[in-house]
Amino acid sequence: MKASQKSAEIIDLDSSKNASIPLSAYVKKTVEVYLSQLNGHDAVGLHAMVISEVERPLLEAALEHAGYNQTKAAKALGLSRSTLRKKLDQYGLS
Repeated sequence: MKASQKSAEIIDLDSSKNASIPLSAYVKKTVEVYLSQLNGHDAVGLHAMVISEVERPLLEAALEHAGYNQTKAAKALGLSRSTLRKKLDQYGLS
């Protein structure tokens, strides 16, 4: 498979064969697809968009894993509880 074909390949998130693919590979592929769909238009606010798209599900997963205990979720994330609460408010998750 050529490199150009491989970068356009869609990764099946439910496939067990992809279990060892790092998160960064999924993010890179998704950003490449997004940029290819701009049809020559400039990307604006790409960093903030990607961070918010990744951060929200990260917070949700950490909360679920911690049984919705914010103190435990904050510890798992390496954040202070107040920072976690601020981010939860930011994403409408509080």
